[in-house]
Amino acid sequence: MKTWLITGVSSGFGLEITKQLLKSGNKVIGTVRDMSKVTDLLEQYPDTFFGELLDVTDEKAIQELVALSYIKHEKIDVVVSNAGYGLFGAAEELSDDEVNHIIATNLTGSIQLIRSVIPYMRKQGGGRIIQISSYGGQVAFPGNSMYHATKFGIEGFCESVAQEVAEFNIGVTIVEPGGARTQFRYGSAKVAKLMPEYDGNPAHNFLNMLDASKVLAPGDPEKIAARIIESAEREPAPLRMVLGSQALISTINTLKVRLEDFESQTELAASTDFPVKG
Repeated sequence: MKTWLITGVSSGFGLEITKQLLKSGNKVIGTVRDMSKVTDLLEQYPDTFFGELLDVTDEKAIQELVALSYIKHEKIDVVVSNAGYGLFGAAEELSDDEVNHIIATNLTGSIQLIRSVIPYMRKQGGGRIIQISSYGGQVAFPGNSMYHATKFGIEGFCESVAQEVAEFNIGVTIVEPGGARTQFRYGSAKVAKLMPEYDGNPAHNFLNMLDASKVLAPGDPEKIAARIIESAEREPAPLRMVLGSQALISTINTLKVRLEDFESQTELAASTDFPVKG
């Protein structure tokens, strides 16, 4: 039995991971913003599910939760930074509050959670940190600029941190799921106040994606959760894990184009160096 700390377990991947872990006999410390959303889990698993209220935009609350969790449970084997949401709309359509809140939630909140758990994992001799990102951490689409900003950002942070903590037996995995049939897409997604100037613009293509009557995401949340759980046992920890065939194809194609663009700049890049002294 292992102890997992997971943020955002009221729906989506967080909930599915939690249910599978509890069913297999693990302990889960799961954070929510509304405890009524996990009443059934508290009743069904009174000895192994521990619901905690947390707003991940509150840095002090994150630190206090992590400290209290280690006092109560002594060791946390796996931490899953999952809390987050999508924000859709052209960059011009987004309000300052919308921009600031998604950064505080998806990016800063994840950074502070990971920073808070590292000292404890280092002292306990190791652990696993799993950051739920998206293939949107590698591939950008119009109408989703701030979501991509947070995911590109957290991936850079995690890739750096993974190198810093490897010698302490702490593994870091960035999970990049494709579209899945969860509330993230069909319930919790936030949409900016749309401007008529962008009607017919690619920035509004997301409206079809969010309409379940028009298209359903290919990803199965149960299978995605199972692969995430399995990754915690892999050694060494996989740095990145793309889940979803469409997501993988899109990522590979995007990276190929990016690589070709970089390779075409060989002479341009060299033109800015000091001459090599022979």
